[in-house]
Amino acid sequence: MQTLAWTHDLEAARAGDRPALERVLSRSRQDLRRYAEHHCVVNDAEDAVQEALFTASRRLTDLRQLECFASWLFRIVKRECNRLKRGLRGLRQEPITEDIAAACTLHQQGLAQDLAAALESLPAHYREIVLLRDLEGLTIEELSDRLGLTREATKARLHRARSLAREYLKD
Repeated sequence: MQTLAWTHDLEAARAGDRPALERVLSRSRQDLRRYAEHHCVVNDAEDAVQEALFTASRRLTDLRQLECFASWLFRIVKRECNRLKRGLRGLRQEPITEDIAAACTLHQQGLAQDLAAALESLPAHYREIVLLRDLEGLTIEELSDRLGLTREATKARLHRARSLAREYLKD
């Protein structure tokens, strides 16, 4: 059960409060460690937890509903455990079973190709902003600084780029 202090720290962390982020991540660490021990090879559990905490620290602002924070972290850990298992099996030249296979079905592979084509159809300045925001995870402020635009112009360009990509995908 989440306490009021937990919720406050989570909201503050999302707003950029570094000490609050550290408190949230340190409180989550033990639960993530126990979860990782059940889903990872023993030696990889700590690596999966570290990766999940790092990802959470970078991407917390992208989380739309803070109520989903715990399940979001557990999904990151499980995905990282599976990635590490695939790597280990690949080194041993063992078959990769469906339970740890990448979450990429044929339908999703087709979607990935469609997304790549949509990105390629965008003018260079729109493609750049989508890639920087959605793949590299830059914030609006970081995008503004890198592109030399105002915050409002950055948001408008990102919105327009995503709209054009959506239009392409509808066709």
